Amino acid sequence: MFRAFLTLLLALCFLPNAMTARRDDRVRIEFVTTAGTFTVALFKETPVHAANFEKLVREGFYTDILFHRVIRNFMIQAGDPASKTATAEQVLGEGELPYTLPLELALPYIYHYRGALAAAREPDDVNPERRSSSTQFYIVWGKTYTPQQLAGIMPRVDAATGMEGTITPDMAPDYMHRGGTPHLDGQYTVFGEIVSGLKVIGKIQKAETDDNDRPLQDIRILSAKVLE
Repeated sequence: MFRAFLTLLLALCFLPNAMTARRDDRVRIEFVTTAGTFTVALFKETPVHAANFEKLVREGFYTDILFHRVIRNFMIQAGDPASKTATAEQVLGEGELPYTLPLELALPYIYHYRGALAAAREPDDVNPERRSSSTQFYIVWGKTYTPQQLAGIMPRVDAATGMEGTITPDMAPDYMHRGGTPHLDGQYTVFGEIVSGLKVIGKIQKAETDDNDRPLQDIRILSAKVLE
């Protein structure tokens, strides 16, 4: 099985992924931050998460929120309401609204390639259903992988998800050329993607941070609005 998967990866490594042709009749949200502006589009395949996120944006929830957790070559995270008024050394990451969302998966069409918008959540030991935070989200940066590296990751991801073939050959070109975090596939809900301003995400993920991964200089969401 390993050899067959590796052969397929090598055959597909120069093919564009179908996600590049995804339709554009989706809800788009523009974020203006102290690091620049980016826009996300929400996936119709994850209706619960998309509707919740759009509702929070329309209510102004994300205005003044910090990116409180930033890990270089991995992801950037925001959505803790306590971050709006946080002091310089305050530890963040526990705040959210008092509800969770059910896991929504749409593999192999939606996954953790670079620029994916996903819902943060509590770890499996206290959240076996892998329900999502009501407010906290992360945007993937990650890294690129060789076919051999992807083939090596596949058994661990399958074990974590209880599924066979969680990472499919069709997903491989994105991970090899765009980058991402394939080890998270099947375990967190991806509900949108960056459609403009990916360079801003690249800039944020390089921020210097403290021991809790909080940027030393605040990176704040100044506004978030649905583009009508």
